[in-house]
Amino acid sequence: MGPPEIHHAIASRGHLNPGSPGVVFDRFTLGLPDLVRNVWVVRWRLDMPVTQRVLNYPAVNVVVEAGPQVHGAHHTGLYGPQPHVTERTLRGVGWAVGVLFRPAATPLLTDLTGTALLGADIPFDGAPSARLAEVMTGDGDGDLLREVLEEWLTPLADRVDDAGRLATSAVVSAEERTDITTATALADAVHASVRTVERVVRRHTGFTPKQLIECRRMQDAATRLHAEPETDLSTLAVELGFTDHAHFSRRYRRVIGETPGQTRTAGRRARA
Repeated sequence: MGPPEIHHAIASRGHLNPGSPGVVFDRFTLGLPDLVRNVWVVRWRLDMPVTQRVLNYPAVNVVVEAGPQVHGAHHTGLYGPQPHVTERTLRGVGWAVGVLFRPAATPLLTDLTGTALLGADIPFDGAPSARLAEVMTGDGDGDLLREVLEEWLTPLADRVDDAGRLATSAVVSAEERTDITTATALADAVHASVRTVERVVRRHTGFTPKQLIECRRMQDAATRLHAEPETDLSTLAVELGFTDHAHFSRRYRRVIGETPGQTRTAGRRARA
């Protein structure tokens, strides 16, 4: 059996320019919802470099990859949450397999906690990297890839605790519920005190509840501005609850790491 179905032009909250020519991206889930949000797989064969723009979900990724940018046959790294747009340039021929974890998984993968998680980029030796590389450099059997990942991750899923589940619930609520605009509302949504939610969210993601909520609003804006560069900023600011587009633009730059205009330009460039 071949790999899971590949979506050449998949719409992605994370990847702002999916479907770039020569880059094949896929995402699928495992039956471990407390531990794993999704698995993503990318292969590329390029004559010219391609820059991928990414907005991260506020949780840890573990990535096994091979290509010109990697010293040796393959490399495995653990990457912490990052609210800003990040860019990665792909060259030549390569592949990567990434596991995007739920916040509950963080203490099962690393000793890093709190703000030390933000932007973390460290080697990781807890994954079955050699077996994953064997699958990816072979025929890319999707069932075998899933089997290797489940064998690795199922024991970890059994160790998820209540604090981890609360952190995940808070992050999911902050991401999916646009009616939640304050830390108090988020705490109410997950049936915990503000202090408890603050503690577990910061430990598992590096963010405060307020930052999670703002990150969701700004990521929604960034995805829209990249996909629809002609979006009116004043209208978008009002839709997101800002009194004027100047205030919105300041907060956008602080959270995303670039101006709305830069995101628009990148979106137009991607279409060109």
